[in-house]
Amino acid sequence: MAHHDFPRRTLGQGLTVSALGLGCMGMSDFYGPSEEATNLATLHHALDIGVDFLDTADMYGVGENERLLSKVLKDRRDDVTLATKFGNVRGEDGAMLRIDGSPEYVMQACDASLKRLGVSHIDLYYQHRVDRTVPIEDTVGAMARLVEAGKVRYLGLSEASAATIRRAHAVHPIAALQSEYSLWSRDVEAEILPTLRELGIGFVAYSPLGRGFLTGAIPDASTLADNDWRRQNPRFQTDNAAQNRALVDAVTELARARNLTPAQLALAWLLHQGDDIVPIPGTRKVARLDENAAAARVMLDAAALQRIEDVLATHAVAGTRYPAAGMKSVDA
Repeated sequence: MAHHDFPRRTLGQGLTVSALGLGCMGMSDFYGPSEEATNLATLHHALDIGVDFLDTADMYGVGENERLLSKVLKDRRDDVTLATKFGNVRGEDGAMLRIDGSPEYVMQACDASLKRLGVSHIDLYYQHRVDRTVPIEDTVGAMARLVEAGKVRYLGLSEASAATIRRAHAVHPIAALQSEYSLWSRDVEAEILPTLRELGIGFVAYSPLGRGFLTGAIPDASTLADNDWRRQNPRFQTDNAAQNRALVDAVTELARARNLTPAQLALAWLLHQGDDIVPIPGTRKVARLDENAAAARVMLDAAALQRIEDVLATHAVAGTRYPAAGMKSVDA
């Protein structure tokens, strides 16, 4: 194991991880072109500084992201807490086909991920989206058999409703829920987070920087690559983006007053929402990774947190977090 003092946090069931993880999706898919050597350098750098919680999924790049990680895991498996996911089935051409939570598929998907990753076990295995056609008990029952077989250490869910989480946890303890949570996506606060805390389940926050928008680096969708998924995201559309930029500008001002970047303030805010919360910002750049990682050591006092709340209270977010079709698969 590498020796470093990066802050650590405990999710459910005693799973300890770096206080910030690294979302790897954008290295292979959805956010325009990327370069393998740069991706590998960023992955190695994450492990070197103690960001050891790497998040991927079988659907990212239709298997390509797991294959990318295998090049790092080959020599550094023991340095990594490895999370991957199953359930979003895509065609070879990338088309979204279905969500599959059937027990047979759980087994197949896990074996396929292990093979692509080149590892004998996955540390945290998530159901990526809930399959509304299969009882959650059946899906989690199959996932529990993976734990018994030694293929998986901990189980997770993503974008599941409070009711689904309760039913799943009754079958086999759930270590983490991964859902969207950020300064501009706070729907989990009402019902989900209290349920997780009651059950002792940790929370992993994806898109903690609003898919990059909260960094201030993206004025609107027109500046993105043609094949960038965000061009379809309602919050990046021209009218919505203009309103949402006002929120980003206000957050940026608060950050500057503390000598922080807006990304660092956004991540520090999330970390202060509870010590059971681990954000997993994605990046393909070493400099961005270092910038994000520094947020794990930022202390915000009650007054600073209140100022952020005041800004959020006066700046409504425009647009849903997914297009209509995507909204159907969340909170399931």
